[in-house]
Amino acid sequence: MSTVAKALWFIESQFGRCPSLDDIAAACGTSRFHLSRSFRLATGLPVMAYARGRRLTEAYKVLSGGAPSILGVALEAGYSSHEAFTRAFHDQFGLTPEEVRKGRAVDMKLLLEPIRMDNATNITLEEPRVEHRDAITIAGLGGRFRLDETQNIPALWQKFQEYEGTLGEFPGLWYGVCGEWSDSREDFFYMAGVGVAHTEGLPPELTVYRFPAQTYLVFRHDRHISELTRTMDAIFGCYLPEHGYDAMRMGTYFELYDEKFDPVTGLGGLELWMPMAKKS
Repeated sequence: MSTVAKALWFIESQFGRCPSLDDIAAACGTSRFHLSRSFRLATGLPVMAYARGRRLTEAYKVLSGGAPSILGVALEAGYSSHEAFTRAFHDQFGLTPEEVRKGRAVDMKLLLEPIRMDNATNITLEEPRVEHRDAITIAGLGGRFRLDETQNIPALWQKFQEYEGTLGEFPGLWYGVCGEWSDSREDFFYMAGVGVAHTEGLPPELTVYRFPAQTYLVFRHDRHISELTRTMDAIFGCYLPEHGYDAMRMGTYFELYDEKFDPVTGLGGLELWMPMAKKS
């Protein structure tokens, strides 16, 4: 079962609890970042907006049927007070619960029905290899990207091409560094870069990221680059929890591209290097 399918099932089964992003990620056995990224790419919605919209849609159906108690509906929807429920309900639909109970109808386009998805990722992962790697320093162009702005990452790579060959880098390898997820902004850090031996004299606009010596799980992605999210979902939603790894402690990882990857066609494949983090 994929991360998104697990999240959809959990949200539908937990209306009365009002689960947090941490709760949903833990139930899916993945990190908040990868849950949020996978969910938005698969559904077009932030995961918490979907959870809130589903609770309020079901509450609307009960109220429009003449529910005797607004507070009772609020508690069933996971809200602890009449006031908090009314604010959220009005923000979602533009009407108060009392107005709906008296017969006013909301715009039906604002109602959010459950999303049904295939439980399978349709991705068969090759068994990853385990590899210990010495510390590595990566220099490149980095920035923060919202989950709905990931289409801008290829432009970052294109801009970084201007620096290639001038940084004293190790030839033939390129790194996409990904991590530092922010809950409040729903964004993350991404850097397009190369491995370097020295950081002296680098242009000031470049970012330097250092990975310590550590052991990695190395996954291979041989499909088109546009399908990378499906591979990530299979890794974080299925492989890691099923094999006893704590996805929420994986931290920052990197994509490794070599000369076989063609940035024009998006073909040639890449590797995903994930720091190992066993469950305690």
